[in-house]
This record gives sequence, structure tokens and C-alpha cells, in this order.
Amino acid sequence: MTCRIEDYGLIGDCLSAALVGRDGSIDWLCLPHFDSAACFAALLGKPEHGRWRIAPRCEVKATSRRYRDGTLVLETDIETAEGAVRLIDFMPLRSDAPDVVRIVEGRRGQVPMHMDLTVRFDYGSITPWVRRTEKGLSMIAGPDMIRLVTPVETQGKDMVTVADFTVSAGERIPFVMTWYPSYRSEPRDNHPEKALLETEAWWREWSGRCTHQGPWREAVVRSLITLKALTFAPTGGIVAAPTTSLPEQIGGVRNWDYRFCWLRDATFTLFSLLNAGYEDEAAAWRDWLLRAAAGSPDKLQIMYGLDGRRRLTEETLDWLPGYEGSTPVRAGNAAHDQFQLDVYGELFDVMNLVRRNGLEIKEEGWGRVAVALLEFLESNWAQPDEGIWEVRGPRRHFTHSKVMAWVAFDRAVKAVDQFGLAGPRDRWASLRDTIHQQVCRDGYNGETGSFVQYYGSKQLDASLLIMPHVGFLPATDPRVVSTVEAIERDLMTDGFVARYKNAETLDGLPPGEGAFLPCSFWMADVLELIGRGDDARRMFERLLGLCNDLGLISEEYDPHLKRLVGNFPQAFTHVSLINTAVNLGHARGPSTQRQNG
Repeated sequence: MTCRIEDYGLIGDCLSAALVGRDGSIDWLCLPHFDSAACFAALLGKPEHGRWRIAPRCEVKATSRRYRDGTLVLETDIETAEGAVRLIDFMPLRSDAPDVVRIVEGRRGQVPMHMDLTVRFDYGSITPWVRRTEKGLSMIAGPDMIRLVTPVETQGKDMVTVADFTVSAGERIPFVMTWYPSYRSEPRDNHPEKALLETEAWWREWSGRCTHQGPWREAVVRSLITLKALTFAPTGGIVAAPTTSLPEQIGGVRNWDYRFCWLRDATFTLFSLLNAGYEDEAAAWRDWLLRAAAGSPDKLQIMYGLDGRRRLTEETLDWLPGYEGSTPVRAGNAAHDQFQLDVYGELFDVMNLVRRNGLEIKEEGWGRVAVALLEFLESNWAQPDEGIWEVRGPRRHFTHSKVMAWVAFDRAVKAVDQFGLAGPRDRWASLRDTIHQQVCRDGYNGETGSFVQYYGSKQLDASLLIMPHVGFLPATDPRVVSTVEAIERDLMTDGFVARYKNAETLDGLPPGEGAFLPCSFWMADVLELIGRGDDARRMFERLLGLCNDLGLISEEYDPHLKRLVGNFPQAFTHVSLINTAVNLGHARGPSTQRQNG
């Protein structure tokens, strides 16, 4: 039985990450990179699909855990009748091969412990050969090799590596697992205690650079550390989540692979990085974005691989029974080839933000790309699309998509007016005005007194909450206020905002999902903008209460089951947390706000 989603902690090395359960089991790990096949996939199945558990052999009376301050080093304290033990888990910053280090520290008495290591390559489908070497154990299958080094005596039992040992007060027993290509020579050893000191120092130096000093600083710093952990260091790309197929509804089919980089997240992410003083990370994300966007304008995608790869073919891993029976389990994401107008607006909003904050852009080269993208958008903004939520139903004229097409032309005009860039300014301004008029005419329903999900409908959509943030209309506009009130009335359950009301005719899937948490943060932001600051802060505090004991939060929340659902931890949610904390903390002071472009 896997843990509840909120019972997992995250460790990582800025190239990959693992989920560690409260019970001492690592149930998810992809090596060598976030989007590689998993060698531990029990998260989406059973222990036999791969895991690494270290836990007492006796009854556990209490468990508590924390990250060492300012780091991604996880400590789990376990109390038993025989004594107390601490499990220290981390992944050293990579210099050679990826390592997972686990140190069992005796705190009191003598505690009998058990370890079982089940390595299953290719998402639990391949059992490796295991052999003893001078250094420890080697496990090989095809291109993958894993080495385990520990002073504890191990043995094989039913295709699982197990060990029983006792840890006494003051004793520290290390386990080091290393992955490397089976066709290359064995990497050097990583001394566990030295690696611990270096890893802790690196994370503390990095988190110590945070300049945010407002309210909720602890939650902001933890979210920034999580965001850094989800960054693919070689390229600067940031994965949406380190997991695939954690369900948006327990037992449902809305199970997606989020181990890729979404273009849409770029603007929100840049806000959070710049507001916290992380210009180097913001510049790396900007560079990833520009490389990914290069090419034919009609081929611009909503998401890319860690290195900017475009082909993200979706397949079903039908041997995995899914998290709590939620199938199908997917690798890859077919939404990569959807047509979504809003990404053009996000891209130009990013460039506007970058210029405003003094980050360098090679304007000569980017200018050619920008003009080509805008020429494509001129001919295609009036087309229906799949929209921000990547629906798998028919294309429609989504109001949010048209608003973001307006953003693209608005930011293009600003690039000419404010930064002196070349381009057909008057033509872009005319298109901007045309789109604005159309959205206000066709995207607003006088009968319901609100903007609607798509032209001609009466349905609401939480994406409409961003309209004042991008400067489409002021927050005080009666149409914005009435739309916010309508979303509160119709899309909120127990104080949390749903994206929209599911209908198979809209998104091609059976209804049922949790509340998409970034939308609830957007609601808090817009409540502040329309003068309801107390309501905004109450909502934000309610959202903070959803974070687990380690400060981590997922994509969605099920208000009926009162559980986190969806992929975990979710970069977009943590980014939204940071931005809302900044917006509310500086509501009457300066900040890098998205509002009004």
C-alpha cells in the first residue's frame, strides 16, 4: 500500500528527484533524469514494481520529519519501544553519477531495522541481474546499472535485496545507491558523510540568497527550494512535477505525465524567481524558453522536454495498476501537439517582463522571431483552439485564449513604445483593439452577468481570473467584479476553486477532478485587487494549510476526501503560492507585479 500523496517528501539533485514516504520507503525515482524511466515505481503500483524501504522491525509509536533548515536534506525521526532512530535522506549535487544517500542514525536505545531494495527498471517491468562486487552489489539490465554500497550485510530473497541490522545510540549506518550506464566504467565512490556536509552547505547557500522578507517567508523559501529542485540544471528548464499519472480524482482517468516544461508556466515562474532575487535562475529559464520557441511559428508547442525536445509521444504503461487503482498510467503527453493560442500571449508577456527587469535579450535575433510569431498570430488568433486546460474535446473559441492573444499584441506594442524595438506598431495596436472589442462582446454573457468559458456559452472558467492581472480590464471594472463573484458562487467548493465544471462534451473525459490549486491562488490575488483584502488573506491562509508537514503541495485538492490529488509536488502550485505571498505582502508597496503588463 503506497502512502497518501501528502505523506511523501521530496529529495533531488536538480536533474532528477525521488519521493520518500513517511514510512521510510522511496516509492518513486527516475534515473538519470526526471523524464527517464523509473527504477522505483511502487507509487503507481505495488512494492514489486520497485521501491527502497528502510524501517524499524518493531512497532513504530510515532514519526516526525522535517527538512534541515534551508535545504532539501530530509530527516525522519522514528520512535519505538526499543529506542529512537533518525533516517537522513538526500541526493548529493551531481558531479559524476546520480546518488541516493540514506543514513540511519541511532538516537536512543537499540532499534532493530529492516531494509528491502527492489530495483525494477523501465517503470517496474524489468528485473535486473544482481551480483556481488568488491564494493557491494551491482544490479544490471540493459543500459541500466545500479550499485549499492553499505557496511550492512545483505542477501537476496525472492528477487529482493534485504538486510536486517540493529542501530544503537550514536551509531550512523550509511547506504549509498548509485546509477550509471551499464556500458561505462564504474563511477567513483561518494563518501556519505562528506556528501551530506557538501549538500547541506550548497542548499543553505542557495536558499540564503532569497531576498523576500515579507510575510509567509518560511513558506516562500520552501517553495523556492522545491522550484529549484524541479529545475533541470543543464538547460534551466523547470519540470511541472517530478511524477506522472498521480490522479486528479482517486480512481479516475485524468492521469497525466507532468515531467516536462510548460511554456505557459514561464511567466508565473519568472515572477516568482525575480521577486525573490534569483536573477540567474530567471535568466536560465528565459534562455530555455527562447531556445524551445525557436523554429517555425506554427510549430510553437505548449510544452517541451527538459532539453527543448518536441516529440513527447504518449503511451500507456498497462502493467502498472495505478495509484490507488487510478488508470491509465501514462508516459509522455499527447497534449504537446495541441493548438493553444494562450502560449503566444505568455511568450510575449515573458519578454516584456524580462525587459522591464533589465535581463538581457539579444533583440536583433529575437526581433525576427517575434515578428514571425506575431505574423502567424495575426492570421490565426480568430481560430478556435484547445484552450489553457488542454481539453481533449472539440476546439472552441475560449475566452481566456482570446485574452492572451490580446496580451501578445499589447506586449508587442509596448516593445515598440517603451523599448524602441522595430515593428508595425499601428497594425498590432489595431489588432489588439479588435480582439478586445470581440472578447467584451462575445466573451461576456449579459444574462449571467459574467465573462464565460467560451463564446456563446454560459459556463464559467477560473482562467478568467487572470484578466485584471494581464491588464485586459481593471480589477474595478463591474464586469470583472461580477465575474469574480460568479466564480465564487458556482466554481468554489469548501473555499477552493475548480477550473470549470467538467463535462465530457467539453473535454472528452468523464467528469471528476479536485480543485486546481493555482486557480485558488489566483482568486486570492484578484480578491486583493478588487478591494477585499481580508477575504484574500483568509483564502491564502486556507491554501497554506493544505501544504503537508514539509511545506509541499500538489496540483489539486479533493475537498470531499480532504486529500491532495494530482502530480506532486507541483511547480505551478508552488509558483502561485510564492506570487500570491508577494502580491499580498506588498499590496500597498512595490513588487514585480504582472498586473497591467
